[in-house]
Amino acid sequence: MSEVLTEREAIAGPIVTPGELLPYAVLGGLLLTLVVYFVGADEGAASLVGGGTVHEFVHDARHLLGFPCH
Repeated sequence: MSEVLTEREAIAGPIVTPGELLPYAVLGGLLLTLVVYFVGADEGAASLVGGGTVHEFVHDARHLLGFPCH
């Protein structure tokens, strides 16, 4: 009634080498650095955008991540 399978077929999945992942890791690191800058370091004097627009946009995220802003 039932058969016991003794061998399994190997499923060939995509094999990715670290060298192929390197450009994506670098891009992800740069984007993460940019996000941390806008959320954590945009305080006016070093601001890329004039005014308090960016500060107000990321205000709650600053508090959530523990950055002081007042």
